Amino acid sequence: MTSLGLLAVLLCLAAVFGLINHRVLGLPASIGILILSFVTSVLLIGVDRLLPGIDLLGVPRTFLERVDLPKSLLDGALSFLLFAGAMQVDLSDLRSRQYSTLLLSIPGTILSVFIFGTAMWLVLPALGAPISFAWCIVLGAILAPTDPVSVVGMLRRVGLPGPMQALFAGESLFNDGVGVVIFGVALPTAIASGVDVSAVHVLREFALEAIGGATFGVALGWVGLQVLRLSDDHHLDVLISLAIATGIYSAASSMGMSGPIAVVAAGLWMGSGLAHRALSEHRRHQLLEVWSSIDEVLNALLFLLIGLEVLDAVPNWQSLAALAVGIPLSLGARGLSVFLATAPMHLRGEERGRALLVLTWGGLRGGISISLALGLPHGPVQTLLAPICYGIVVFSIIVQGLTMERVARRAYPPGGAAEK
Repeated sequence: MTSLGLLAVLLCLAAVFGLINHRVLGLPASIGILILSFVTSVLLIGVDRLLPGIDLLGVPRTFLERVDLPKSLLDGALSFLLFAGAMQVDLSDLRSRQYSTLLLSIPGTILSVFIFGTAMWLVLPALGAPISFAWCIVLGAILAPTDPVSVVGMLRRVGLPGPMQALFAGESLFNDGVGVVIFGVALPTAIASGVDVSAVHVLREFALEAIGGATFGVALGWVGLQVLRLSDDHHLDVLISLAIATGIYSAASSMGMSGPIAVVAAGLWMGSGLAHRALSEHRRHQLLEVWSSIDEVLNALLFLLIGLEVLDAVPNWQSLAALAVGIPLSLGARGLSVFLATAPMHLRGEERGRALLVLTWGGLRGGISISLALGLPHGPVQTLLAPICYGIVVFSIIVQGLTMERVARRAYPPGGAAEK
């Protein structure tokens, strides 16, 4: 099947599931598509178990191998999704929570990795599935970052105060890149199994990818905005913005820096005062409309693939038991990391409790975690960890995603005091 054929199949499935959700389920589009693709995958697995001679899973698994979600997402769609998400963040609101965003994105993500990884390292031997501490850190790195696609989609519905929305979106956009960086540093250490890696080496690699990526994105994002000022044509604006997103992501990655962090830093320029002065309100609105459409289409395809990837993550009893324990542990690690990273400085008094609640429950995982999990080397560790990652992602998107509006309204009632 050609690349165009693969894309056609995905678009047709997404359109069918989206229409069924719209007419029958009435759920948010991405969550409805995820549920329908997940149910379809489970039904295919069930029928295949009942009729083993048919090999019903052969064709869809071959299809998923051709799609190659890790490569398609991390080397392709991620540049568009992150740029689109960053463009929608109000930079003035983000500046009002810049320190909280920084603390959540870097120390908060690192804390979450080690808290969850350590907890699973202590629990897994009791379930008959002991793995090294290094592999548990890899597991933590996969599941620590919140997913920008899931979070930004959720924020459109929830209606939190502006600064809290900016904090949510900013954290999810940046900790995504931080999580990918930690994963990239931790995975070779786990594979090496016992080879010493110095702390200096780890810090150097992290600084190059994270700090270097942010600096690179800020610099080239400013240059891209100056180029946009030279245009007065809507179609040329779209072309230039596409070049900014893909060019910065690719250039940063090729130089050993974090492409996700670089493209987020560049995208945030679109919500700055400089962008408001450089582009007319009409041009900015048209550009955001185009990127919103790109975001929606890629979002639908991504959640469709997440639901279908269960075909490659069939669990055994050990991974199911670990998943049952891992879901509450992941929520606990998220809450504790948020509290430790930000409470001493920013989330005091009544606000601390409300913010801690919504930041913990709203920490949705998504396609990044699935993609990283599928990128694990094949073997017993991948067989154990991939279903755990998949189950936690699906739980967070469906259960937390569908109940987040209720939690947010309880913490921030409509018409209540505005957040300071």
